[in-house]
Amino acid sequence: MNTTVWKPHVVVAAIIERDGRFLLVEEETTEGIRFNQPAGHLEDGESLLEAVQREAFEETAHHFVPEALLGVYRWRHPDGRTYMRFAFIGSVTGFDPEAELDAGILRAVWMTPEEIRASAARHRSPLLLRCIEDYRSGRRCSLEVLTDMYDGMGELT
Repeated sequence: MNTTVWKPHVVVAAIIERDGRFLLVEEETTEGIRFNQPAGHLEDGESLLEAVQREAFEETAHHFVPEALLGVYRWRHPDGRTYMRFAFIGSVTGFDPEAELDAGILRAVWMTPEEIRASAARHRSPLLLRCIEDYRSGRRCSLEVLTDMYDGMGELT
């Protein structure tokens, strides 16, 4: 009997489009320098919306306001890790040029869909392009589908 507990990694991602370009990050990974949406892990005690706002700022220095849920994506990395990605659509409301980006983030960059497709060999995962395609198809879910329970007793935040 297998006694290992399987736990997917819960991550959030910000899908941000402005003037036909999408905000991505270029980052150092164990697999080399890759492109990704601003994304990262959900931390204990924070909501999904708080997490995506925090990650977008830490990785791009842009203030992000989530407006819709694009989708929930399950992806199994070739090394066996499974990720549950909550991708949010939203807009930027400001930029802090003095903010220091997270370790490993080389730069934030605005790219067209064509540039994103052309750089597919350097994507952190296939989720990057899938989220862009889903966004461009008009896919949207209301943020009302999200519910955060904070104390284990059924009390809503």
